[in-house]
Amino acid sequence: MPRSAAPRHAVLIFSGGLDSVVTAYVLRERGSSVSLISFNYGQRHVKELAHAARLADQLGVAHDIVDLTSLGRILGGSALTDLRVPVPHGHYRAQTMRSTVVPNRNAIMLEIAAGAAVASGADAVAFGAHSGDHAIYPDCRPEFFNAIEASIKAGNDGHIDPAFQLVAPFLELTKADIVREGARLGVPFELTWSCYEGGEVHCGACGTCVERREAFAEAGVDDPTVYSPRSAGVSR
Repeated sequence: MPRSAAPRHAVLIFSGGLDSVVTAYVLRERGSSVSLISFNYGQRHVKELAHAARLADQLGVAHDIVDLTSLGRILGGSALTDLRVPVPHGHYRAQTMRSTVVPNRNAIMLEIAAGAAVASGADAVAFGAHSGDHAIYPDCRPEFFNAIEASIKAGNDGHIDPAFQLVAPFLELTKADIVREGARLGVPFELTWSCYEGGEVHCGACGTCVERREAFAEAGVDDPTVYSPRSAGVSR
């Protein structure tokens, strides 16, 4: 884990997707106590929360879901929160993926998780951002990581654990690296959810599905995900 020793107790932002689930397993392996916090922010793929809850049960750790559904009304214009905006298909490198940005989403979630950490005496907040997010999502970049950590410490000065840290173990790693680490740790990939469409199965064509498929292929790990047959010809 970068920068410092593994935390004693981390509050982990937990979507039920590959990145956050593997982060939970990494923290557990390194001896950290983990509490999970998920958010219903009016996302189109709200079914991810059911996956998060099931995985939390498997991990046997505390799990809270924070209701931020009213945010969906004021964070419009994103394909993830506004049903009038179609989910773009293709690779994350495509400029069309900018429509999946939810303004200030990670800052909102991290600050709430930080409040929960301070209230519970935890010494860390964790999230699963990785290098593949950097091109499209400014709130997944190292400069954001450093700024939000400083903000949390400043905003809780005198009340926060002196050893507090913001933990993002995959910030400089790829999605394929995350898959390899998850395979090593025995993560039940089949229980995770990535797709932005939020249908019965993964659409296989949206940016996060394309990235997921590529990551398993690059990592040389069998992909147990069920994808829509309509995505069979999607370029990856």
